[in-house]
Amino acid sequence: MKLNHSAFAPSASLIPLAACLAALASTTVLAADATAPLSPVVVTGSRAEAESFWQPFSVDVVDMQAVQAGNLNVNASEALTAVPGLVVQNRQNYAQDLQISVRGFGARAAFGVRGVKLIADGIPASNPDGQGQAATFNLDTAERIEVLRGPIATVYGNHSGGVIQLFSRDGAGTPRLHGDAIAGTWGTRKYALGAEGETGGVGYLVHGSRFATEGYRDHSAATRDQVFAKLNLKPNADGKLTLVASGLRQRDSEDPLGLTWDTYKRDPRAVEEPALNFNTRKHISHRQAGATWDQRLGSGRLQLVAYGGTRAVTQYQSIPTFVQANPRHAGGVVDFDRDFHGLGARWIQIFGIGGGALTVTAGVDYDRSQDERRGYENFVGTTLGVKGALRRNETDTVTSLDPYLQASWETDAWTMQAGLRRSRVKFEVDDDYVTAANPDDSGRLRFSETTPAVGIAWRPMATLNLYASAARGFETPTMNELSYSGPTGTDGFNFDLKPARSTQYEIGAKALVAAGTTLNAAIFQIRSTDELVVLASGGGRTVFQNAARTRRDGIEVAIDSEFSSQWRGKFALTHLRAIYDRSFDSRGVTVESGNRLPGIPATTAYAELTWSPHAGLTLGAEALYRGKVYVEDTNTERAAPAYTLVNLRANVERRYGDWTLAGLLRLDNLFDREHIASVIVGDGNGRYYEPGPERSWYAGARLSYHF
Repeated sequence: MKLNHSAFAPSASLIPLAACLAALASTTVLAADATAPLSPVVVTGSRAEAESFWQPFSVDVVDMQAVQAGNLNVNASEALTAVPGLVVQNRQNYAQDLQISVRGFGARAAFGVRGVKLIADGIPASNPDGQGQAATFNLDTAERIEVLRGPIATVYGNHSGGVIQLFSRDGAGTPRLHGDAIAGTWGTRKYALGAEGETGGVGYLVHGSRFATEGYRDHSAATRDQVFAKLNLKPNADGKLTLVASGLRQRDSEDPLGLTWDTYKRDPRAVEEPALNFNTRKHISHRQAGATWDQRLGSGRLQLVAYGGTRAVTQYQSIPTFVQANPRHAGGVVDFDRDFHGLGARWIQIFGIGGGALTVTAGVDYDRSQDERRGYENFVGTTLGVKGALRRNETDTVTSLDPYLQASWETDAWTMQAGLRRSRVKFEVDDDYVTAANPDDSGRLRFSETTPAVGIAWRPMATLNLYASAARGFETPTMNELSYSGPTGTDGFNFDLKPARSTQYEIGAKALVAAGTTLNAAIFQIRSTDELVVLASGGGRTVFQNAARTRRDGIEVAIDSEFSSQWRGKFALTHLRAIYDRSFDSRGVTVESGNRLPGIPATTAYAELTWSPHAGLTLGAEALYRGKVYVEDTNTERAAPAYTLVNLRANVERRYGDWTLAGLLRLDNLFDREHIASVIVGDGNGRYYEPGPERSWYAGARLSYHF
C-alpha cells in the first residue's frame, strides 16, 4: 500500500471545527500551575501502561464497581451506555445478543458484534473474521472496561472500528464469600455465588451465576448460566502468570424476531406468527480458557498469551418450508461446533532518547477458528420447529496472522505515537454436502492489508491536552456475510465480496476545567470504500454487496464532575452524520448519495446525577436520549422514532462485623415510554423493529462474609 500526503488529508470542514475545539478547551481550563488530574491507567493504544489523559486518542475507562452496585450485570449495555461514540442497543432478545456500534462501525450486524474488537483479559472475544459476542463478558467479575475509539484503534487489526476490553479483578486481600439475588419485572431473576481473595501468594476469583427471564415480549424467555475462574501468581519477583477459564450456557433461548410497524403499534409485546409456528430459539454453549504471562527483563517486558475454547450453537429459524424446496437452500436449522485457539507475543522496550522516553512494542497475533457447520430442515412432515433432513455439511476455517510494530515517544509537553500492522486473514470452506442439484461450494479467500496509524498530543499546560490522529483501517467480510450469494441467497459462497477500507481522522482536547471536573471532546471524520451493505434479505438468508463510498462526520463531548463529596454528575453527547457518499444500485433500486446509513442514530446523549448523602447510601438518576434510526438503505421505510428514557436507582450498604449487606432498587423507563430499542437492518420481511420494555423494576441484595 502506497502512503502519500493525500491519504491522510482531512477535509477542510475539520479545520474550523478544530479551531473552535481548541478555543473552547483553552478558555475553560484552570491556570497552568494547577494540579494535573489523576488519570486512570490504561493499556490500550500503545499496549503499554499510560495515563489516558495524556494520550493522543479517545479512550474511556468504565469503573465497574459503581456499575455493579447499581445494575443487574447481565448485559454490557449497562456499563457502556455512558461512553460517547457508542450505541449499545439491547434487543431484548437473548438469542441474538446486543448490537454495539462505535462511531457507526458495527451498526449493520444482524446478530452479535462485528466491526468492533472485543477482548477479555487479553484474550480475543472476537473471531478472526471479526464476529464477536458481548454475552461472553462476565460483568460480575469485571474491574474495568476500556473503550478505545478513533484512528488508533486500527492497530488492533481487522474489524477494529473500536476496541472494547474487559479486565477482571485479580484475587487479592483476605478471603471472602458473597451471594447475590435479584428479582424484577417480566419474570426476571438472577442468583450468583462467588469467592475471592489471596492465599499463599496466589490470588483467586471464582464466580457462578444464573439469569432467567420470561422476557418483555412474548416468546422471549431465556436462561443464562455463567461461570468464571481466575488465578494470578507471581512465580518470580518480576513475573506474573494469570490463568482464566469461563463458560456460558443458554439453553433454548426463545427468539421473538422483529416486528412490522403495524404489529408494533398494535402490541409492542407481540411476536409475528412465524416465530410461534417454528418455535424460533437458540441454544449456546461456550467454553474457553487462557493464560497470560508478563515478565520484566531489565528495561523491557515480554508478554505472552495463549487461549483455546469451544462454542456450540443450534438455532431454529422461521424459514417457510416452501422456501427450502430449492435444492440449494441450506435449511432452517443452523447447527455448528466451533474450535478456536490463538497465540500472542509482544516485546515492550523503553529507551531514553531526545530528552524523552521512547516505548517500542513489537508483537504478533495468531488466531484460528474452525466450524463444523451443518444445516437441517426445520420440519418433519407437517411438524414445524424440529430438526429434519440434512441440507448443509461443511467445514469453515478462518485464520489470521498479524505482526505489528508500535512506538510512543513522550516528553513533558509532547506525546507522539505511530503504529503499523500487517493483517492476513484466510477463509476456507470445505463443502461435504454435494449432490447433483447442489454443486461443490468449496473455496478459499485471502485478504491482506497494512494499516498505519499516527497520533500526536501537545500539553500547553498541566490541565490541557490537545491531540490529533489519523489511520487506515479495514474490515473483511465475516464468514456469515460470505456464506450466501445470489438474489435468493442460495448460490453458495460469495467469492465476490471485498474488504471495506477506511481512512480516519480525529482532533480532540482533554481538559481539567475545575477541581474534580474533566472535559473530553473530539471531532472525527471517517471515509470508507467498499462498505458492506445488504443486497437481499429473505428466506432466512442475507446477501451482502460492497457499496461505493460512505462518510461519517461526528463530534463527541463528555463531562465528568465531582461537584462535592456527595454529588457527582456525568454527561455524554455524540452527534454523527453517517451517509452514503456515492450512489449505488441495490436490486435495481438506486440508493442515493446523501442517504443516511441505517442503524445509526444521528444524536445520542446520556446524563447521570448521583447523590451520596452519607456512607453506604447512593441515589442516582439517569437519562438517555437516542435519535431516530433508519432501518434500510433507501430511507423510505418508517424510521424507528427518537426516544428519551429516565431511570432511577438506589444502593445501600451496611457492615455488621465480618458481614456486609448491600441492597439495590432500580426503576427503568420511569415515564413508561414506548420505544424501539433496536432495529434489524434491511430485514427482507419488513420486520425491522425490536421494541424495548415498558416501566420495569428490579430489587436485589448481596450478602458478603470476610474471613
